Amino acid sequence: MNTKQIEVSILGQPYRLACSPETEAALLEAVARVDAEMTKIRTNSNVRGQDRIAVMAALSLASELLRLQASVRHGESFPAEEIRRTMHQMNEQLGTVIQQYSVQ
Repeated sequence: MNTKQIEVSILGQPYRLACSPETEAALLEAVARVDAEMTKIRTNSNVRGQDRIAVMAALSLASELLRLQASVRHGESFPAEEIRRTMHQMNEQLGTVIQQYSVQ
């Protein structure tokens, strides 16, 4: 597996991370999300110390993930592929209707 090193910053602290070129964009998105959550906690609460802020951010993100997983299990959210498939079917149906009326 081909790995590369990338430099990122979370809450002003530099980190060097290893990732494959294929996962770099997702990793950078995750870094941005963690940094944003930690910054929000530092700004909006009395929590001090990076370790405590990191734990609070981890708990917040884990809670968000668990809520999302529960909503998917209960049918409140749909996986992206299912949404794409439904949109494709709807576009085909609309195309058929439009074609029927444009021929007349």
